[in-house]
This record gives sequence, structure tokens and C-alpha cells, in this order.
Amino acid sequence: MNAKPQAARVPVLALSVDEACEALGVSWKTWQEHVASEVRIVRLGRRKLIAVSELQRFMDERGERILDAIQPPARRSAN
Repeated sequence: MNAKPQAARVPVLALSVDEACEALGVSWKTWQEHVASEVRIVRLGRRKLIAVSELQRFMDERGERILDAIQPPARRSAN
């Protein structure tokens, strides 16, 4: 049998607003209230695109270090 060569996957550079909501796991309302004003968009006619790197930046800037927040303070030794 002849195997078909695999087509190279084209990297996704931008998402629609609906796709960005899905990628972030947020509703349209949450997007409008908390995200839309914080990310840059690219307009192509009536279409709005958000770069994947822009969503990553948004997440990186707002991320919390949960382990740092829940670790109890170090105990002092009684010397």
C-alpha cells in the first residue's frame, strides 16, 4: 500500500472571539466584562481576531502562584 504523505499542520495564529472564549473557558458576558478591554484585537472587515500569543500574555499577566498562596509561613526555631 502507498502511504499518503502527512500534510504539514498550519499553526493557528489567531482565534475568533467565540473561539477565544472557548479557549479561555469563559462566557461571552465574561469576555465582555473582564477580557475584551485587556487584549488587542485585529480587525479584518467586520471580523475580530485575537492572536493566540495575546491570549497567552493575558493569562500570564493574571496568573497566580497558588502554591505560594497556600503554603503556611515557615516556623521559627526556638533557640
